[in-house]
Amino acid sequence: MLKLEPRPELSRFWTFASPILALLITVLIGVALFAALGKDPVKGLMVFFYEPIKSGYAIGELMIKATPLLIIALGLAVCFRSNVWNIGAEGQFVFGAIVAGGVALLADKNTGSWIVVAILVAGTLGGMVWAGIVAFLRDRFNANEILVSLMLVYVATLLLSYMVFGPWKDPQGYNFPQSKTFEAVTQIPRLFKGSRVSIGLIIALVGAGALWVFLFRTRAGFAQQVGGLAPAAARYAGFSARRAVWIALLTSGGAAGLAGALEVAGPLGQLTPYVPAGYGFAAIIVAFVGRLHPVGMVFSAILMSMFYIGGELAQSRLGLPKSLTGVFQGLLLFTLLACDTLIAYRIRRKAAAKAVLTTSSLQASTPLTAPVARPTEGAL
Repeated sequence: MLKLEPRPELSRFWTFASPILALLITVLIGVALFAALGKDPVKGLMVFFYEPIKSGYAIGELMIKATPLLIIALGLAVCFRSNVWNIGAEGQFVFGAIVAGGVALLADKNTGSWIVVAILVAGTLGGMVWAGIVAFLRDRFNANEILVSLMLVYVATLLLSYMVFGPWKDPQGYNFPQSKTFEAVTQIPRLFKGSRVSIGLIIALVGAGALWVFLFRTRAGFAQQVGGLAPAAARYAGFSARRAVWIALLTSGGAAGLAGALEVAGPLGQLTPYVPAGYGFAAIIVAFVGRLHPVGMVFSAILMSMFYIGGELAQSRLGLPKSLTGVFQGLLLFTLLACDTLIAYRIRRKAAAKAVLTTSSLQASTPLTAPVARPTEGAL
């Protein structure tokens, strides 16, 4: 019989090295998986880890995938460090895309380039409103934010379906459930000619720097983290727990909504039922693999976008199901959780632990020296 026993001290090295170890274990399991499916493991690994970076165009596509993942993960890091569990960033992403798409549909050929700013602001506010519902229910009724945020994902997805199948359906779209293509003026400006990489990448990197400053160089960021680690200490220091919940959820929702706006006014160029691409859920893995640190999340977002592109290539080139992307994402998360568990705990045999405990108890109850008899008053 085995048991997990807390370690007296955590290894600082393994705290940062465990994501790398988790990735290596994921790769090994992936090799076994490719072999079990009758595919060449070397070709499988090449599809996932070499093809996405073999050319400038491939790297550009990698950055397109990494941008929404990083932006959403940055917002989620604020929540998770505040001990607020926003699991519904996907819904905030979708609702931000809906609001941003609504603004984009208002544009015509005479609209100025200012509409791009309006689209991004609308998407951000849309995500904040959707996360604000979670914050209100948590603050007012102490509702569980995990369940509320997760259920709102399905509400947002159904609302998107209603809009593209109904009021916003393109009358000239041959009955496809999609809005009309947005005007060219609504297109998010691109960084390079001939590439689809937009200024969203710059926004994401600037956001990573801003988050680092907020978390580690401001009193407000310190208050958020103290509230998550030690609520009693936060109350003693005068930090508001209610304010921390609202800041965490509104920040997270705004980031997810911004990512949704960048997506529909960037690579997609219209609203379709396929806007929910799973970025909100994958960003949770990005946040934890990156150790909730802005720099770490930059690299984990790139890794996760490799899984997205690799899954698409594995489907077209190796004949494997597209769900392989989710398999690799799940493997990475579970191996990371396993590594983190072994960082915090060590495996001990119950019998041995019981014997040690019994021996220690006997030693504690047995006096080290024989008691000395005290003389009685009569003897004196």
